[in-house]
Amino acid sequence: MRGANQSSFSKFLLLGLSRQPQQQQLLFMLFLSMYLATVLGNLLILLAISMDSRLHTPMYFFLSNLSFVDVCFSSTTVPKMLANHILGSETISFSGCLTQMYFVFMFVDMDNFLLAVMAYDRFVAVCHPLHYLTKMTPQLCALLVSGSWVIANLNALLHTLLMAQLSFCADNDIPHFFCDVTPLLKLSCSDTYLNEVMILTEGALIMITPFVCVLASYVRITRAVLRVPSTKRRWKAFSTCGSHLAVVSLFYGTIIAVYFNPLSSHSSEKDTAATVMYTVVTPMLNPFIYSLRNRDLNRALGKVVDRRRFSV
Repeated sequence: MRGANQSSFSKFLLLGLSRQPQQQQLLFMLFLSMYLATVLGNLLILLAISMDSRLHTPMYFFLSNLSFVDVCFSSTTVPKMLANHILGSETISFSGCLTQMYFVFMFVDMDNFLLAVMAYDRFVAVCHPLHYLTKMTPQLCALLVSGSWVIANLNALLHTLLMAQLSFCADNDIPHFFCDVTPLLKLSCSDTYLNEVMILTEGALIMITPFVCVLASYVRITRAVLRVPSTKRRWKAFSTCGSHLAVVSLFYGTIIAVYFNPLSSHSSEKDTAATVMYTVVTPMLNPFIYSLRNRDLNRALGKVVDRRRFSV
């Protein structure tokens, strides 16, 4: 496809994670297992929260939104890779590639915003427990989530429209399992300066602002908890935040490693490994992390499983 411009450029080839047939079979089974675990785990979280009235609180409202976003996030990339393997095809249309990139951007932003909102929720719960219900009202919770969706959609639309303006006259091989912005920019023969500037400025602002809010919330939480005289109460306060901190560290570490470096310093192998972490592994681990030390959620999940067994 050398010499083709945007008007005649109709498809890309997603090369996946390996060109070796044996490795491809192994990766197919691995990704299929992780995708099924992601969908099942997050749907169980959604069912447990919706069916247990004791979990109809701001914290679990945000967690249910995070579970919904994680299912959508994994469904944006993994099924296409699995379908290509089954059909023996590597192609994705130009419009399909841009659509996939749009949803990847949107769900990454939603994960980012929801982690910040959940950190604020933990801050209010730990530092202002007596005013928690008056501060975290249903109206505020709905506003925080709906505002996150609006900003995430606008940001994804911006980067997708900028990408649509580029011409592609190099090889159409994408050394990745989905249409990510970095390998697409490398394939373009247009000037990608504006795209890179927007990723490193506006994109960085979208990602870093919630990250700073997370850090500020946990600094305040740590200071408040350290003033608690009882070691047992102190440990309980920290344990309620531990799962969220684990997800935050995993998510932001990989995002920063992939996107907020100059394009020339990117390595396809390192980028692919990092994107697998935040697009596949993190959504799969979230249900396990959040339910590991959460007795209320474990109790609700047990009821869902027992009810399912009874119906069978």
